[in-house]
Amino acid sequence: MAHKKEEWKAEQYGDEVRARLEEFAERGWEAIPEEEHDEWFSRFKFWGVFHQRGGQESYFMMRLTNCGGVLEPDQLRAIGEVARDYAQGPAENPEFGNGWIDLTTRQSIQLHWLKLEDIPEIWEKLEAVGVSSRSAGGDTMRNISGCPVAGKAEEYVESRELLDEIQDGIRGDDDLANMPRKFNISVTGCRQGCAQDALNDIGLEPAHKFVDTDEQSSSSNRESQIPDNGEEVEGFNVRAGGGLGGREPRAARPLDIFVTRDQAYDTVRAFVELYHEEGNRENRSKNRGRFFVDEWGTDEIREALDERLDFDLESAGTDFRGEYTYNAGKPSERGAHDHVGVYDQTDGQNYVGISVALGRLRADEAIELADLADEYGSGEVRLTRRQNPIITDVADEDLDDLLAEPLLDKHEPEPNPFEQGAMACTGTEFCSLALTETKARMARLLRWLGDNVEVPDDVDRIKMHFSGCTADCGQAMTADIGLQGMRARKDGEMVEAVDVGVGGGVGEEPTFIDWVRQRVPADELPGMIANLVRAFAALREDGQTFREWVEATGHETIVELAEPEEVEGYTDPCLYDAKQSWYPFAEGDSPAPTAPDGTPLATESDD
Repeated sequence: MAHKKEEWKAEQYGDEVRARLEEFAERGWEAIPEEEHDEWFSRFKFWGVFHQRGGQESYFMMRLTNCGGVLEPDQLRAIGEVARDYAQGPAENPEFGNGWIDLTTRQSIQLHWLKLEDIPEIWEKLEAVGVSSRSAGGDTMRNISGCPVAGKAEEYVESRELLDEIQDGIRGDDDLANMPRKFNISVTGCRQGCAQDALNDIGLEPAHKFVDTDEQSSSSNRESQIPDNGEEVEGFNVRAGGGLGGREPRAARPLDIFVTRDQAYDTVRAFVELYHEEGNRENRSKNRGRFFVDEWGTDEIREALDERLDFDLESAGTDFRGEYTYNAGKPSERGAHDHVGVYDQTDGQNYVGISVALGRLRADEAIELADLADEYGSGEVRLTRRQNPIITDVADEDLDDLLAEPLLDKHEPEPNPFEQGAMACTGTEFCSLALTETKARMARLLRWLGDNVEVPDDVDRIKMHFSGCTADCGQAMTADIGLQGMRARKDGEMVEAVDVGVGGGVGEEPTFIDWVRQRVPADELPGMIANLVRAFAALREDGQTFREWVEATGHETIVELAEPEEVEGYTDPCLYDAKQSWYPFAEGDSPAPTAPDGTPLATESDD
């Protein structure tokens, strides 16, 4: 029997939902029948419009899409202006104020505190510069991940045009819009692994192979470039079934398939179609792509793709996973861990990645960043999978002036090791699934650690990822130190708490964290991390990274070293019961639901 959400989608889904959403916006929040909230909010997600959690009725989040993290000139400015003019909530965040954008781990942007009545005008402003929210949520192909500097920096296989082809021809295909669950695609063309192919439902990784064939293979809509006589070929190996969440993470598994650049599009499409047709639409807890690969197995999936494709499949070639450095737990001299810093472009110019702690950027800062991209670069801004922005196309003679700008004094290209490695999901501030607040807590934690804990001079990043629940949107499972929100009792009271694990990372052999402490009260978390990092600094061998030290030290010893304790100088922002409040940082009753001007609306309970 199909899940109820499949029934809702069968009644109305995709582009036709937009007209209804605009109708509701014209008539106001109260026009949505209360008994139909769940189904309409589920449908709205296709257009990137998510209702916020309980107590925040009539307020919405909007997620945007920009394939591979590319924001063309004027797009970031328009997004910042929307945040300034519309993303203003009824209460301020104590760390970030009011009116800001959130950079996501899929190289895109989220806006919060939007009123339903403003959505059509917001769309008009964003779409005027080519920014869309279509297919940003729900059971769709989500924002496609790629190297954020594809086309700018060195790649083994050029991927920028391929990303756009997949965006336009596959993700943009209405016939494939209604997937069994959300579905993630990535294309890595570089040798650093920055698209994190291991974490996607299907990922292409650069590879090469000697192919000996008497007849050239051909794809259904392109000429093959596999040459005769055993020449070396550049292309991709194909992996499938990666993903996090539910504490059942999977690294994407190799399908033993090598494709050329010109066969890659058809191969991705074939797998998308296979999952679209055969994926489980009944049990939503077991129907993500990773479970699909579990059920079918890689051999059967390869056979199914072989039947669907108009060229003979080649076995996998030689990949570059041994060279992967992006969040791979290797020493910095081996290569970039992320895109924060100053780097050379292939055209002789530079790109500058700045650190936005936890991915939250104030609206005025987003506009200023767009201005700086115009003044010192081409106006184009790229976004990374680690929640940071990049200014591209900076000439050598302009580099010092850019680095001296006040905005880059706050959001540095060379931040402290804790800030540079930090990521966090939305948390209880807006998410109904989360058990703990994340971003404000992590901001205070980063400050305290930066002021009180020293790390060795050769360690420039300690990767801490914070997820408010086991859905793991903050990618805690892949961190040096992974944090997942929980609840616990302390001194007889219920408090926000954290499960803590260590030793995660992607790279040649993706490794997920090993849990070392359960339900640590949030106010004892800074002391625990300090004890762990200080032990690392004191006991590591020369040049050893945190991940290498964890592997060498062993689980029992790490547990002993990771002792939770309260510390001076740290005050937790919302230790008690934030899950039950309408907003973690506001006292009193919620003003929601509200009219477009923020005036509270009467509800049945008020009568």
